[in-house]
Parts: sequence; structure tokens; C-alpha cells
Amino acid sequence: MTEFYWLLVASALVFMMQAGFLCLESGRIRSKNSINVAAKNISDFIISTTLFWLFGFGIMFGDSVAGVFGSSDFLFDDQHSPWEISFFLFQMMFCGTAATLTSGAVAERMTFIGYLAITVLLSAIIYPVVGHWAWSGIYPSVGPSGWLENLGFIDFAGSTVVHSVGGWVALAAVIIIGPRLGRFEEGIRLPPGNNLPLSALGTLLIWFGWIGFNGGSTLALTSDVPMIILNTFISAAWGD
Repeated sequence: MTEFYWLLVASALVFMMQAGFLCLESGRIRSKNSINVAAKNISDFIISTTLFWLFGFGIMFGDSVAGVFGSSDFLFDDQHSPWEISFFLFQMMFCGTAATLTSGAVAERMTFIGYLAITVLLSAIIYPVVGHWAWSGIYPSVGPSGWLENLGFIDFAGSTVVHSVGGWVALAAVIIIGPRLGRFEEGIRLPPGNNLPLSALGTLLIWFGWIGFNGGSTLALTSDVPMIILNTFISAAWGD
């Protein structure tokens, strides 16, 4: 019983990271663009949630086709067990996080429609497919089936599946957009942001969300969770 309770709590904590990203990014840009960035952060979560429910979860955790993508469990419904539904919610939050990682990299530098197009591509295809390669076996009804998983690849808490995927998509976007012309010329100074306290709040909200992101990746409230959370906080403190 406590297994799906912990997943639900962890899902709520990961969802809090969306608010953290919104505050962090909105506070670090010019005030005239803050509404646009806030709208992007809300919109990408709505889009990623919808697409993950429609077919993203099925591509990621459904019956495997040659270890590349899943082919079942589309339109996830109430015929599943409480644990499976909790697992779905947890993974849905991870998909939303991967989608919103790109937002900060392109803040102020991409149209709203262009950003939504990236979100659709990442949430519908890129993230679920890569997730299937590495994580399909953590869903009990499937078993190890992704080609990376079968090679012995291990990814705890999404360092590759979530963060690397979001980072590579962000890198592709900024390469296409190009550099800020004149940014590094002498005498050119970019504004530090319109609301630094808001950014600081966002940092703390993301930090708080890591309790669920990393601690919840055990998928159950095991004896490993306290040490995982401790390592998360110590690493974050030294990283800052």
C-alpha cells in the first residue's frame, strides 16, 4: 500500500518543479518577456501531459517492438491497478520536466508557436522512445525489453532519459537560433534579470522538488530513500 502512496507524494513534489522553473526563468529575463516565458512553462506541461496520456506512456512502457518503442497501453485508463496509475502519474511528471528543460535555453529567443512545436516533438516522440530504450523494464507488466536496457544500461532518476534528452533538444534549438550577436563584445552588458528574488524562489522550489524526483525514483518507500535524499541535498549544496 505504501508503495503507491510514496509515488503519489513524489509526483506532487516533481510537479512543484514546474513552478520552480517558471519562477527561475521569469525572474532571470527582461520584464517585457516574463509573461511569455510563464505561458510557455504552463503550456508545455499541458501539452506534455496530454500527449503522454494519449500515447507517450504506451510508446515508453508498452509491449516492445524490437526494443525500440512500445505498442500498447495507449489512452491510459482506470483498468490499471492503483500502483500502475501512480506510476503513470510519476512518469507523466518526468515527461513534463524533460519538456520544460528546453524553455530556459531559448527564453526570449523563440516564438511561442515555435516553442510549442518543439514541446510536441519532444513529448510525443523523442522522450517516450528514448525512455523505452532505457526504462521499459521498470514497468512490471513489460519486463526488460529496451535495447539499451538489455545491454546493461542503468539510469537512475533520469540523468540521461530526462536531463540529457531535454539538454540535447535545447542544444539543437540554440544552435539553430544562433548566438546573441555582440554579447561578448567589450562594453556590452546583458540585463541581470527583472526579479532576482523570484529566481531565487524558483531555485528553492526546484531543489525541494528533487526530493520527489530522486527519492521517488526508487518507486517505493525503501530504506534507500533517506540516503538518496541526503546525497541529493549535499550534492546540490556543493554544486551551488
